[in-house]
Amino acid sequence: MRRSASKKKSGQSNVDSITSSTTDLFRSASSKASTKEMDRIDHLFNQYANRSSNLIDPEGIEELCSNLEVSHTDIRILMLAWKMKAEKQGYFTQEEWRRGLKALRADTISKLKKGLPELEKEVRRQSNFADFYAYAFRYCLTEEKQKSIDIETICQLLDIVMGSTFRAQVDYFVEYLKIQNDYKVINMDQWMGFYRFCNEISFPEMTEYNPELAWPLVLDNFVEWIREKQT
Repeated sequence: MRRSASKKKSGQSNVDSITSSTTDLFRSASSKASTKEMDRIDHLFNQYANRSSNLIDPEGIEELCSNLEVSHTDIRILMLAWKMKAEKQGYFTQEEWRRGLKALRADTISKLKKGLPELEKEVRRQSNFADFYAYAFRYCLTEEKQKSIDIETICQLLDIVMGSTFRAQVDYFVEYLKIQNDYKVINMDQWMGFYRFCNEISFPEMTEYNPELAWPLVLDNFVEWIREKQT
């Protein structure tokens, strides 16, 4: 009986040893594949990076857009920056590039190009779009301690970020911003207020809009301006 038990233990030990070896081999292969993927991502980064700064600068982004066959004003380039969590407009660090391309599983231009439609679907999910919309504003804060953006830039940004989803609201708001004289810049609270307006208020009826609620004053003025146009 003791010998039988000993054989069982020995057999189990062999099984455990084989399982452990297989796991180690799998981990090793996975690690090697991950390292090779990162090497290819780095190689791609170096193709577009400025050698002196080790950053992909505006010129590198222009070249990237050309290879991806998209305009530098295409919303998907902004979405790519969001995926990378890029901090400075017009520049990608190597860490940001790695973060974004690894998440997209894109280690070649071909894979990155094919990944853009899926990235757009991801961003346009309701759970992600509010974060992307806020990011778009922060990404345009190009100066230290800057907290607001000039009207002209805001109008362009609204068209890129919201134009395809809320065309009528964007067109009216852009028109209003261009003719009004009360605001030279827009801050984050006002920017996010317009996002809330588009999602919560029926347009052009705007029957739910109540100026007594916590809306930014620029939106109160905007709604008043539209209602005057409607009468």
